[in-house]
Amino acid sequence: MLLRRLLVFIGLVWLGMILGVSFVATPLKFQAPSITLVIGLDIGRLVFGVFNKIEIAFAVMLALLVLLSRQRDASVIALGVVWLTLGLQTVWLLPALLDRIGLVLQGHQPPPSGLHTFYVCLEVVKVLALAVYGFWSILETKKGVRLEGAVRGGKSG
Repeated sequence: MLLRRLLVFIGLVWLGMILGVSFVATPLKFQAPSITLVIGLDIGRLVFGVFNKIEIAFAVMLALLVLLSRQRDASVIALGVVWLTLGLQTVWLLPALLDRIGLVLQGHQPPPSGLHTFYVCLEVVKVLALAVYGFWSILETKKGVRLEGAVRGGKSG
């Protein structure tokens, strides 16, 4: 039961971090009048590079805890979506975006691209999948607590 609670905790902390970094801090930085596009992109490159490593650490922790807890309910499907999404971002999308930012920082103007929009879409998928995972896991944990109480109550009564 402790492992299940730890899984939920880590998943929901990760969810909160994505909301804070991707959907609050990042858009707001571009609204600050003193932040130029180049400075904003340079900050974003640093933040998302570090945040990606933090997300990988969360993904690894969750994978290990899923294995240790032998969790096999439907909520693991939501985690699979999170892992797949993070994998796409880490292996393909983030490097492509960092290359584009590098061009801008060198004074070049790369051709228009939908990569940023796709990244945001994947962030939305990740947020929804982590929320689903957290919700399902909380329901399963509550169900398990009720069953444990019923079993204990039945044995002693």
